[in-house]
Amino acid sequence: MRGGKNAATPILAAALLTDKPCIIKNLPLIEDVFRMIEILQKLGAKVDWLGKREIKIQAKNIQPDNLDEKLICQLRSSVLLVGPLLARFKRICLPPPGGCLIGSRPIDVHLEVFEELGAETKKENSSFIFELKKPKAGEIVLPEFSVTATENLLLVASLISQKIIIKIAALEPHVQDLIAVLQKMGAEIKITGLHQIEIKGKKELDGFEHSLIYDPVEAGTYLILAGVCKSKFKVKKAEASNLELVLRKLRDFGMKFEIEKDGIIADGQGELKAVSKIQTMPYPGIPTDLQCNFGVLATQAQGKTLIHDPLFDGRLKYLEELNQMGAKVDFCDPHRALISGPTELSAKDIKTYDLRGGAALILAALAASGESTIDNVYQIDRGYERIEERLQKLGAKIERIEK
Repeated sequence: MRGGKNAATPILAAALLTDKPCIIKNLPLIEDVFRMIEILQKLGAKVDWLGKREIKIQAKNIQPDNLDEKLICQLRSSVLLVGPLLARFKRICLPPPGGCLIGSRPIDVHLEVFEELGAETKKENSSFIFELKKPKAGEIVLPEFSVTATENLLLVASLISQKIIIKIAALEPHVQDLIAVLQKMGAEIKITGLHQIEIKGKKELDGFEHSLIYDPVEAGTYLILAGVCKSKFKVKKAEASNLELVLRKLRDFGMKFEIEKDGIIADGQGELKAVSKIQTMPYPGIPTDLQCNFGVLATQAQGKTLIHDPLFDGRLKYLEELNQMGAKVDFCDPHRALISGPTELSAKDIKTYDLRGGAALILAALAASGESTIDNVYQIDRGYERIEERLQKLGAKIERIEK
């Protein structure tokens, strides 16, 4: 297992909160991490690689106007730059964040919560302007369980020496990892209730040294692979405590697991039976980032499984490719699809448009008869480090073709 992608980007952004040295360990060597580091360097941060997966960042001479529009437009998590830059420089102009093509992904929630904090926000051309002259203390109620909006509030509030209470806060493992970093920097943060966080920051924060959590989404991907390909293997460093409902649903499908101190042994060799519904929910529910893999698993299970992803209206695009491979998928609406199985999948030339759908289509191609090709693998490289090399170690017949 590698360090968590979803933990890496907000923690890289956190280094902008201080001019002291910050050391981050267990970094995954993936494209979104590389792009975020490049953005920090363009802003003026000094970045030194101390080892293969360890860097030191010192954001001493930052120029907030040097945000690189081309880089910002390549990853969704660039929106996390708003919190630290706004806290430190009181004004930021952000080009539109990029990321996966999974439907409409406005940053309205971010605009709303920053306005509640006292910021003035407006849109000029395609960019967003944030200005925070006098922050307001008190309660901020998020309109939905937004992970990045929760992280952005935590980042900006860490440099505000007043108590701020965040309600309807997301508490995914990577949000908790960010909290651990901000606490090391000197912010007072407590999880005080049901999806409620209290934070009191400081006018100046310390640097930090931190090792990222291992990636629960990557772990879940490989656990589901065992079921899709009827295999048995161990996923090292997988944390069962971060995947409790995922494991419960996979057991319902018919898979078996052995939880060990250093990982999880997944056994998908038995007969798979459909689960009535897989619905994505805020943590500790099924993460939307694993929904696509569950969809592939459902094609190999006896019976019908309803896949429901209420958040993104384009998250089910991968199912169109599965239908072309021989799956039986009926679309109910943009957020729901009924999958009937088991079906034998056949090879196909595939183009992926998003990170998680791309990983799921690799799983489908491994289960399919014949030779498939997957184009636009940059999307997969954004979140999975050299996935083909690790699958080869499991016996998969997969290779990267350089164009």
